[in-house]
Amino acid sequence: MALIVQKYGGSSVGDADKIKHVARRIIDCQAEGNQVCVVVSAMGDTTDELLDLANQVAVNPEGRELDMLLTAGERISMALLAMAINELGAKSLSFTGSQAGIMTDEVHGNARIAEVNPDRVAEALDAGNIAIVAGFQGFNRDSRDITTLGRGGSDTTAVALASALKADLCEIYSDVDGVYTADPRVVPTAKKLEAIDVESMLELAAAGAKILHIRAVEFARRHNVELRVRSTFSNDPGTIVLADENGVKQMEESIVSGIATDKTQAKITVIGIPDVPGKAAAVFTTVAEAGANIDMIVQNTPTGSDVTDRVSDITFTLPKGELKKVLDALAQNRDVLGYRELESDDQIGKLSVVGAGMRTHSGVSAILFRALAEASINVEMISTSEIRISVITGLDQVDDAARAVHKAFDLDGDSVATIYAGTGR
Repeated sequence: MALIVQKYGGSSVGDADKIKHVARRIIDCQAEGNQVCVVVSAMGDTTDELLDLANQVAVNPEGRELDMLLTAGERISMALLAMAINELGAKSLSFTGSQAGIMTDEVHGNARIAEVNPDRVAEALDAGNIAIVAGFQGFNRDSRDITTLGRGGSDTTAVALASALKADLCEIYSDVDGVYTADPRVVPTAKKLEAIDVESMLELAAAGAKILHIRAVEFARRHNVELRVRSTFSNDPGTIVLADENGVKQMEESIVSGIATDKTQAKITVIGIPDVPGKAAAVFTTVAEAGANIDMIVQNTPTGSDVTDRVSDITFTLPKGELKKVLDALAQNRDVLGYRELESDDQIGKLSVVGAGMRTHSGVSAILFRALAEASINVEMISTSEIRISVITGLDQVDDAARAVHKAFDLDGDSVATIYAGTGR
């Protein structure tokens, strides 16, 4: 008997008919001789709707109360799914994150899992029940408050439970058949990957691929959890994400596994900052104290005829939602930092090329930049790792860039990818 953890996203449980479809699918999995633990997200756009309600009644909703509100979405899904399973003749019990033993730190809105004690879930499974767990949420012992794990947190809940339960497999269900070489909404001819190594999947997630949340992939790599990405609406076997080194070695390394785009970033340029030791540290200390996460950083060559008046420009990218608070923080510290002016741009897009084979193959950069040049795409910033090259372009060019680069690396398939529900989760 295998123990399988399944996670269903919001598009999979978006209405009553979809919930009943998922219930039948789960029962079929149990009927094959498996123990099944299921993690669910909130139905459809429930989380966004709850956030809108919160912002209608409060200008700046308190984190504790916002978490209490938002976790209601997943509790609705878990209870409805358990009811649907029971109605079909199987046995099911639902659990909140705290009942499932998901213990977190005390950070509201973006808590991190500290430990998982799934005793009640294990007891339910051993008694022949299907266990349904509300994703995205946990409990802090010190504050005794409910917490949320941030957007995409249900993926992390599923992987954490799979690790704690010593599950044989963690399946992440969405509205596409697996991990594709690019977002099929942007590149319709993207090909589904049969397998991908966890390092490449981590880079794709970090670069903006929405199919798996980055924290879930990090957790899977750290705890050696095998993931499979599948569609709720087909029987396609999906894509296996290989965390085990032996499995990765057996897989032929692709030079480029996929292309990812990210339209959620903005750019800040700190112009004319003194070129002396400690100024860059002061800039990024200010950014860190504002609570922002930085992605790409570029510093230009210093200018100035004399050592005492040499200055440089520092450009970095960050999430759009954090742009204003960082600009305000930098402005408040202008006298200390000593820069001339600030520039910002929220109309940018990031394109990333990812592949484990890039470590040992030359010419990837040449293909990438030739394709961008032939498509008349202007590159504003460049960042690299061992298995990734990322560039910043104008927001209105990033989709064209993705299609051009995808074709240049011969990643196009022979048919159009199927998208069953339309949101990507």
